[in-house]
Amino acid sequence: MEIDGRDFLNTPPVKTVRFGGSVAETLAKHKQGDSSDYELLKHQLADPEIKDAQIINWLQEFRSCVTQLTKDHEQLIYTILRLPWVGRSHAVVEEYMAFLSNLVSAQTVYLCACLKMVVSHFTPKRVTICEGGVDISDSDDEDENLPRNFDQCHQALQLITRYVPSTSRFLMPILQENFPFVQKSSRTLECYVHNLLRITTYIPSIQRDILEVIIGKMLKLDVSASRSDIEEAEENGVQNQQTEEGLFDMDEDMSGDQPSRTAVMAHPVAERLDTLMAVLMAYIKDVCHVNDTLHVERTKDLYRDLLSVFDKLILPTHASCHVQYTLFYLCSFRVALAEAFLDHLWKILQSPSQPAVLRQAAAGYLGSFLARAKFIPVLTVRACLDLLLSWIHRYIDSQDSSGRQACCDISLHGPFYTACQAVFYTIIFRHRAMLEGNMKKGLEYLQSLNLERVVMCQLNPLKVCLPSVTSMFAAITRTYQVVFCYTIIERNNRHMLPVVRSSAGGDSVTTNTNPLDSFFPFDPYLLKRSGKLIEPLYQVWEELSDAELLPTKTGQQGSREDEDDFLSGETPKAEGIVGMTPSSYGSNICSPSSVGSPPIAF
Repeated sequence: MEIDGRDFLNTPPVKTVRFGGSVAETLAKHKQGDSSDYELLKHQLADPEIKDAQIINWLQEFRSCVTQLTKDHEQLIYTILRLPWVGRSHAVVEEYMAFLSNLVSAQTVYLCACLKMVVSHFTPKRVTICEGGVDISDSDDEDENLPRNFDQCHQALQLITRYVPSTSRFLMPILQENFPFVQKSSRTLECYVHNLLRITTYIPSIQRDILEVIIGKMLKLDVSASRSDIEEAEENGVQNQQTEEGLFDMDEDMSGDQPSRTAVMAHPVAERLDTLMAVLMAYIKDVCHVNDTLHVERTKDLYRDLLSVFDKLILPTHASCHVQYTLFYLCSFRVALAEAFLDHLWKILQSPSQPAVLRQAAAGYLGSFLARAKFIPVLTVRACLDLLLSWIHRYIDSQDSSGRQACCDISLHGPFYTACQAVFYTIIFRHRAMLEGNMKKGLEYLQSLNLERVVMCQLNPLKVCLPSVTSMFAAITRTYQVVFCYTIIERNNRHMLPVVRSSAGGDSVTTNTNPLDSFFPFDPYLLKRSGKLIEPLYQVWEELSDAELLPTKTGQQGSREDEDDFLSGETPKAEGIVGMTPSSYGSNICSPSSVGSPPIAF
């Protein structure tokens, strides 16, 4: 049927018409039991083709009778909150924000619904693509209006906060619940984390809570991608790329336009983590600097908040490889921050009221931070060694005076052994810096530490520390004639290997190569983009010169160039390992390359 040349059956009407009475009339009729206009109103508000003029019209009417929109009108309010306002014309956005302000002021019962609605726009809208008959759904990465849309969301949140000062209390659980699954695309996670961090700029009271939520999620990613998995994926990725490039020699002018594939991590979890680390480190830099100058108060506040999250989440997590670098990066801004962090770790290590497992973790952080952070001056390294060694010597005194025969028992003396290992590890990495300039003074200092007493004591730390740390420490201290460890190492090696009950049944003779469950949290950083910020601050492992090694042993060096493989080849076999939890085994301790100790088997 055609009228005036229009096909009425197949052409939708132009949507400028409104059905039913005004909002005020509709609400009045609904109150008297006639809900036909009310249902029609909800139906028209939910129309995906709704026009700007209609939205503005309705919102103005809703604002005029906002006091009537009580809890009874929940379904109607939810329909208004689903209106597509973000990214619409300036007039719609303005009108919508005015409506939100009026609604939360008059009806605080809808505060959480309004907050949920705003937070739902923190990630790119979802699009469904059909590939091979399968619907694949994820974020729409092509939307170039995203920055503007996010601006509008934050404007709305700021307005709500102005009208309802207690907003922050209700906002935190919503931010937590709406956090995208960590399996989502890097882009979705990046947008959400960026928006969460942005909230802290206008609601600073929840900075710590927001950091805790973000770091908790990042730790989940971090522990699910072990060092060895990331390295293996990278090696395979490089090989595949070389093969592809061999097959297709692109024209030079074409390849110039291609995005750099080398900046993308081959391991999908590592890629997501790299993206989030880059966002978080950019935030740390921006919060702490105003016009490229360090803002002391803001830096202190951020340090306190990050430290609190460190104590609660990072320190007790044994297998994380990268998230802890947020503090490493922040501490590089000022020596005072690095010293405060070292002091904090030291207090945990020497506190008898702390659980042994946390004291041992703190010792691991202490040694690893002193060894790897280039920005820590030698004076600070020496001050820390003085503290550690005076505590170690007091510990040995207390064992000697107890009258009992001290025995090499990790469950009794775990913090002592990790403190010793932290000292050995620091000396391995920092001895050159301590000796250069004035060799005589440096040697006098090393001798004043009385390391010989530590090595010779009945608790026998060399037996428990990682073999790679022990052998490196022995080589260096022998060269400078500070301690001679080899007699003890040989005696330890001659002792009977322990018989360990195998998990597969039966006895198996094995040595636990990592009885302390050692963990060096600042081992080489593997993520590519965020790693660019860490690189200039990081002390890589430098091979010892031949003069520093025993002449008879240098043949066993087997060094691999350009690799920081300080704990090479020490991964214990899973079978028959005692005292290692599945989460800590193999995931960070020692991978085939790169965990923290040179490839020298003494």
